[in-house]
Amino acid sequence: MRVLIWHGYLLSGTGSNEYSRALARTLSRQGHEVVVLSQDPHPEAHDLGSAIAMRPELPGRLPVFVLDHYAQATPALLPTMSRAELDEYVAAQVSAIGRAGPADLLITNHALLGGPVGAASGLPYVVKVHGSELEYALRGNPDLCIWARQTLEPAQEVVVGSAHVAQVLADLVGPVPSRIVTPGVDVEQMAPEPRDEAWGRLIAESGKDETNVGDERLPDPGNAQRMTAFMTGPARPTVVYVGKLSEQKGVHLLLEALQGMDARVVVVGFGPARAALEDMAADLGLDALFTGPLQHRHLAHLWAAADVSVVPSIFPEAFGMVAAEAAATGCPPLVARHSGLAEVAEGISGYIPAHLRACLTFERGDTADLRRALSEVLALSREDRAALSTGCRQAVTALWSWDSVASRMLDSATVA
Repeated sequence: MRVLIWHGYLLSGTGSNEYSRALARTLSRQGHEVVVLSQDPHPEAHDLGSAIAMRPELPGRLPVFVLDHYAQATPALLPTMSRAELDEYVAAQVSAIGRAGPADLLITNHALLGGPVGAASGLPYVVKVHGSELEYALRGNPDLCIWARQTLEPAQEVVVGSAHVAQVLADLVGPVPSRIVTPGVDVEQMAPEPRDEAWGRLIAESGKDETNVGDERLPDPGNAQRMTAFMTGPARPTVVYVGKLSEQKGVHLLLEALQGMDARVVVVGFGPARAALEDMAADLGLDALFTGPLQHRHLAHLWAAADVSVVPSIFPEAFGMVAAEAAATGCPPLVARHSGLAEVAEGISGYIPAHLRACLTFERGDTADLRRALSEVLALSREDRAALSTGCRQAVTALWSWDSVASRMLDSATVA
């Protein structure tokens, strides 16, 4: 099958970026002919399998949901852009899709602008709704909701990552039928390994990073040396956060919960709240290491070496991808009990002993409950920790491996 994947952004750094790259790689390895269209200026830096990469030209500004720095584009919040500007953007994307040649299926990302791009392409198309567009662009904007509904209805299928996203989509745009296909995890890359070996491999992997000068999307310079220093001294439990550094992600709650606990924390990611979070960690007297964003080649070892990975988001999450990826390495994910995060915890709970399920979640925005859950996880006996780790790995392998996810994305084309 010849498949085109349209993604309006980069191929690393955020959930939908990582999703698009992994989907292209997996489908190509399954024998499909894949072309991925994105705004990534260096697609050769990513493992896309045998997929061909194209970069459509931008006629003007790049419509985004959250303002970040783009080295070769000028971003603008989608709701602030005129319909004429957005139509011009869609036309440019459709032109690039036409140059990519015929296809059996076009997969587009986000209700906006994936819906309009798919509808205008003339190809059979599936729209993957990630969730960020719903909360940051469509909510509170009736005109955008109408446009989304008009361009989702002709799609062969609308795919969502969780029941939470399906409900939000219905609330905002109306009764558009959707099918749940969760994001996937590379269970070969994300795999358990002995903790001591994992730390060594993480430091070695960080030593391969090129010197970073002022790019917040790359790992911090000198991470290998800083990690080595961080690991010296008495053995202590290690807590990990991976994600955007913004108020909505709730990292401040994690830092508050850790105050006075015998644990150290590694904070991975970039975003507008980084400086304030670093100051907060210092004020609280925490043993904290901020690394900047890390790639999967780092994270596989970091999670395998950690005692727990925390996802404290206050804002709704379409799917708890970082929780699922951590679980694949055997690292227990502790998540706020809401939206797609709760669905990940529920999936894992079916593979672990009943008495351990309460330590996987905490009440959203509740620092005391987060501290309670953290204390429970870190105090587990060796036997319970082994059972929790094994169950986490089994759940991800059974429920969220990329091979099964990618195949399910093509179900509508196969049926048609």
